[in-house]
Amino acid sequence: MLQKSTLLIVEDNPDDVELTLLAFEQTGLKKNVVIARDGVEAINYLFADNRLETLPDLILLDLQLPRISGLEVLRQIRANDRTKLLPIVILTTSLEESDRLQGYGLGCNSYIRKPVDYDQFVNAMKQIGRYWLVLNNPPPITP
Repeated sequence: MLQKSTLLIVEDNPDDVELTLLAFEQTGLKKNVVIARDGVEAINYLFADNRLETLPDLILLDLQLPRISGLEVLRQIRANDRTKLLPIVILTTSLEESDRLQGYGLGCNSYIRKPVDYDQFVNAMKQIGRYWLVLNNPPPITP
C-alpha cells in the first residue's frame, strides 16, 4: 500500500491550480495537497515556527509569483538545512534561458514549461506525479 504523499503547489493562477489538482486526481495517487498562492505563503508554510512535522514530498513551484518570486523561494528552501533536499519542480510559462539557468543553479530538480494545451498539461502533471511521488527515491530527510 502506498503511503499518502504531500504535495505543495506554489502557484498564483487559479486556473493552473485547478488543472493541476484535476490531473493529480486522475493519477489515483493518494496525496495531501497544500496550495500556496504566492511566495510568502510558501515560505510561511515551510518555515513559520518550524511547525511542520512532515515536509512535502514534492514542491511544484511557479517562478512568476506575487510578493516573493519563485527563484527567491527556491533560494530560501535550498539555504535551510531542513528543506534543502526537498524535490522541487519548477513549473512555469517562462521561456527565458536565464530563468532556467538560475533555477538549476539554485538547485531545482527539474524545470518544466507548462504546456498550453489542456490535454498536454494534464498529461504532464500525471507524469510528474507518477515519477516524483512513485518512482523516485528521494534522499532521506532529517528532522
